Amino acid sequence: EVQLQASGGGLVQAGESLRLSCAASGFTFDDYAISWFRQAPGMEREGVSSISIVDGNTYYQDSIKGRFTISYDNAKNTVYLQMNSLKPEDTAVYYCGAVLRWIKDWKFENYVWTEDEYDYWGQGTLVTVSS
Repeated sequence: EVQLQASGGGLVQAGESLRLSCAASGFTFDDYAISWFRQAPGMEREGVSSISIVDGNTYYQDSIKGRFTISYDNAKNTVYLQMNSLKPEDTAVYYCGAVLRWIKDWKFENYVWTEDEYDYWGQGTLVTVSS
């Protein structure tokens, strides 16, 4: 059974940090990239960060560059999102998803933030940043 288990959300004040975890099981980890998306109230879900498991390449949206760091522990099949210097606008439900690292001859950067290409999703974890 495929599972993506997201955890680590909570309530913090602006400027503080949180680390989200996404524990994966039931599929071949190396074939995928694991990404974090977030959905703020009243907004569409947006991609935040992604990591390609096989080569460790990382991808970040401009809004969080320099503040968030994505990493993975292969032994634990877990991807982490370290979020520092949190801002109220980071408040959202954060989801992790898994997308194939190679689809036909597509360039990964062209579909990494396309939700329809994702095979698996975890449940969300709520991050609330107070001002």
